[in-house]
Amino acid sequence: MLLNITTTHKPATDLGYLLHKHPDKLQSIDLSIGKAHIFYPENSDERTTASLLLDIDPIDMVRGGRNLSGKGFSLGQYVNDRPYVASSFMSVAIAKAFSTAMNGKCSKKPELVNIKMPFEVTISVLPAPKGGEILIRKMFEPLGYKVELGRHILDDKFVNWGDSKYFTLKLNHTTTLQELLSHLYVMIPALDNDKHYYVSQNEIEKLLEKGKGWLSDHPEKEQITRRYLFNLTSLSRQALERLNDDDESKELQEETDSEEVKKKETLHQQRLSLVLSKLKESGANSVLDLGCGEGKLIRMLLKEKQFGNITGMDVSYQELTKCKDRLHWDEMAPRQKERINLFQGALTYKDKRLEGFDAAAIVEVIEHLDENRLKSFERVVFECAKPKTVVLTTPNGEYNVLFENMEADTMRHIDHRFEWSRAEFETWAKKVAETNNYNVQFLPIGEEDKKVGAPSQMAIFEYGN
Repeated sequence: MLLNITTTHKPATDLGYLLHKHPDKLQSIDLSIGKAHIFYPENSDERTTASLLLDIDPIDMVRGGRNLSGKGFSLGQYVNDRPYVASSFMSVAIAKAFSTAMNGKCSKKPELVNIKMPFEVTISVLPAPKGGEILIRKMFEPLGYKVELGRHILDDKFVNWGDSKYFTLKLNHTTTLQELLSHLYVMIPALDNDKHYYVSQNEIEKLLEKGKGWLSDHPEKEQITRRYLFNLTSLSRQALERLNDDDESKELQEETDSEEVKKKETLHQQRLSLVLSKLKESGANSVLDLGCGEGKLIRMLLKEKQFGNITGMDVSYQELTKCKDRLHWDEMAPRQKERINLFQGALTYKDKRLEGFDAAAIVEVIEHLDENRLKSFERVVFECAKPKTVVLTTPNGEYNVLFENMEADTMRHIDHRFEWSRAEFETWAKKVAETNNYNVQFLPIGEEDKKVGAPSQMAIFEYGN
């Protein structure tokens, strides 16, 4: 199997510096199943080509216990296409032969790393399943590649047998070498149906590392992810969840930078984002989400390495079940699962499990309590549990007049027992703070109106300051 990378960048000999491979030398590296050879069939200022040739030993593959399917007949482990096609073996060779370039390093000419160069890539031969041409185009064309494909027939002496699943692929694109190698590293095994190694949790990290900056935005990210991870449902689900989380974080950052886009963000998203921001500012390691519901805030907390102990409590067992489902609890990595504790409980009853936390979040919860039960809530949270920081939000009842479809003297949710004005909320919060040795500050949540304020309101309690 052969991979050619050609550039006409001026001077084209810069490719040798980027790859950290001298054009005048044939270099070979050992692989677990053979060797990879790196050489330059052409090298001039106008045009330079670097070639990666794999010499795979099929017997060594079997002796090494490689994960080859051997489908169809008894000698399938020995007689197969693995030594002749670009597959997971090629990805391993790319990572080993061009590791420095893939990591974005160039010691002699570091300025070259971020330069976009015109590249022509040829791969002989690439396996792809039925409908492979469409799949190949769907994978590479959204990244800006011009794709040329030559499909091979099964046997030129028996033309009636039809076409094979094998292609010679030519790609043209102007990009950085690091991006090019990352694309090839992911796409080549994603196009193949076999992996020569055991696909484990570590492959998620490799995929996310090599796919950073492009995979989360790719229209075929789900198919690429599943095929790269050998269609293993649990691993694919974890990888896609993390890709989607990264995508959400990126969108959130973009919304922070643009007032116009910020208006499109839902009030609930703004509320959770502000709560997360204040929890991070508190320096907390252990966080208690009281009234966690289906776990939206918990998912956000999990993305932050700062929070080593995340506990969610809710009065509804059904909501806790939803929370576990949304977290994909059964497939969650053990390290992640160790950070989380979920249990059923009520905010109006003293509970030892609530004690000892750095911070607590109480997001849109108190308005669901009867006002005559607030004293119990205050004792449970501020007197007994006594977290160092409490971030609490509740609706601003004054804002309700701006909701067009809302009738007078009604509340936003049928289960709300009250919806305080800003003055009522501040009066209550200041009294709670004074009684329990907390300081408190207030923040609006959402777009503010000059007369009635913001749709939601926040109090941040800090103990003993």
